[in-house]
Amino acid sequence: MSTALPVMETFYTLQGEGFYAGVPAWFIRLGGCDVGCVWCDVKESWDPDIHPRRMPADLADEALASGANVVVITGGEPTMYNLEELTAELKMRGLRTHLETAAVNPISGTWDWICISPKKFRFPLEQEMKKAQELKIIVFNKSDFEWAGKWAQYCNPHCVLLLQPEWDKREKVLPAVVEFIQKNPIWRLSLQTHKYLGLP
Repeated sequence: MSTALPVMETFYTLQGEGFYAGVPAWFIRLGGCDVGCVWCDVKESWDPDIHPRRMPADLADEALASGANVVVITGGEPTMYNLEELTAELKMRGLRTHLETAAVNPISGTWDWICISPKKFRFPLEQEMKKAQELKIIVFNKSDFEWAGKWAQYCNPHCVLLLQPEWDKREKVLPAVVEFIQKNPIWRLSLQTHKYLGLP
């Protein structure tokens, strides 16, 4: 039986951050979050009850019609929901499925790419970390470098390790991020290019 999902918004843009930065992608932002980061820039996504519910097949049809090859499921926190049906519908239409999550719940669905971004407000599930192709640590202050090292230990050896300055503190923390990466070259820099460009 199909289950409708709360959807805050859908939109076509360029992936702004992480390994796939610059790639055109259709975004499906699900409503509902059980993490609650104080610096979240989409707090309006947190309450699932204020967003309309949509069927997975309809969402997949809309994604296909966009012309995008990549579909990014984000939130909120998308692992609050069973995403098996949504990813199955997307895969049936030949679309790549990308997930952005804090991995605080078990990950469901069929994914081509999983980006896990651990948050201090609620820790990720350690057993989910090996599923990440991309580990993205948001750097808010210098203690986040130690935090990054902790979670990198749980990832598989092929996982791309990224450090991303928190947007509102980017000018303050960016020099420290660059210095850390230069000293620890297993890490790469991620910037929120969509915000620089004024894209959604």
